[in-house]
Amino acid sequence: MKMIFEYHAEFNKRSGDLQFWTHENHAIELYRPDMIESRMKYIHENPVRAGWVENAEEYLYSSARNYSGLKGLIEVDYW
Repeated sequence: MKMIFEYHAEFNKRSGDLQFWTHENHAIELYRPDMIESRMKYIHENPVRAGWVENAEEYLYSSARNYSGLKGLIEVDYW
């Protein structure tokens, strides 16, 4: 495992000898409704891709519950 962290640190000037986190977050302006919907769908599907649930609305900590008509943990302002 240490070898992997050392390998990735070689390509990042902000790192020391090891790098655990990636530095690849890039802000994207969401200016069209279809862009917003596609990003929300992507986020809602993360627990499904991880294998934690079969359907996005089954994940207790997701707003996908609210969008599917179920009660979520918090109130959501719908897009």
